[in-house]
Amino acid sequence: MPHVVLLRSLHPDATAALEAEPGFTVETLHDTSRENMARAMATADAIIVRATPINADFLSFSPKLAIVARHGVGYDQVDVPELTKRGIPLTVTADANALSVAEHAMMLMLNIARGTQAYDANTRALKWSNTDAPVTWDLSGMTLLVVGFGRIGGRVSRLAAAFGMDVLVCDPNVPMNTVKGAGFRYAKTLAEGLAQADWVTMHCPSNAENRGMVNAEFLAGMKPGSRFINTARGTLVQEAPLAAALGNGHIGAAGLDVFWDEPMSQDNPLLKAPNVVMTPHSAAATQQGLRRMGLSCVDSIVRHFKGEIDMDMVINKEVIRSNR
Repeated sequence: MPHVVLLRSLHPDATAALEAEPGFTVETLHDTSRENMARAMATADAIIVRATPINADFLSFSPKLAIVARHGVGYDQVDVPELTKRGIPLTVTADANALSVAEHAMMLMLNIARGTQAYDANTRALKWSNTDAPVTWDLSGMTLLVVGFGRIGGRVSRLAAAFGMDVLVCDPNVPMNTVKGAGFRYAKTLAEGLAQADWVTMHCPSNAENRGMVNAEFLAGMKPGSRFINTARGTLVQEAPLAAALGNGHIGAAGLDVFWDEPMSQDNPLLKAPNVVMTPHSAAATQQGLRRMGLSCVDSIVRHFKGEIDMDMVINKEVIRSNR
């Protein structure tokens, strides 16, 4: 009888689906203190996790754990080698949040382009029409560099094209013909793309190869006055150089949903940088997105115990092959 522990609550439809599975029991932890987690994990066969670090310490009090289902696509907080060593698969919700995050990236672009924050403040202060009006732009005709052409990057590319943007893609893991076949231009190098782009949007994972890739050199390679969007992972961006580039005007504006340290602390230099629109890692948190992610996690867990797991959702696939 698999016992599933939810580290934070799920969308009600997902919880109901899991509770309706014959033989499954469900426990939701709202208090994720180490003491409380250790108590719950003593009998847990599976977990659904959002932000809780899953590392050697966590696994030391999880003797029965057979699968970790990540509520999202990023897994920076999960020690994958440690899971693999113990024969525990990690799944993600590969398709569930793509639409929500892509729309959020477009929302940040539109807010910046159309001066929403300034116009809202002016209207509330009864400053009508052109009084202290911000400078605004159409997205149509501008060049957007999409860094990472996966599920989310692909959706952003299509949405941006629908707005009339010239979409340029940089992803060394995607063949040029795939990008061109989708109707977009291909940047052979990152430097080539940065030099052309009016907007740069990040849609790649943060790993050993690209952690901190948005550094002073990256930013210097962007066109003067261009804008930067990040709804991927906060650890892609070195925040002090970005704040400096915003401060001196080389980067015209930034829209950010993710940060190096989360929750953000008061000493984050971006809090004092000009022309920044920030949201608290909420891009995927639409009602539809939360429902899709929750149901995807439930599907992975149920299928795992039936021996029918979807390999497209598994990060450490070698565990499944070894177990079989």
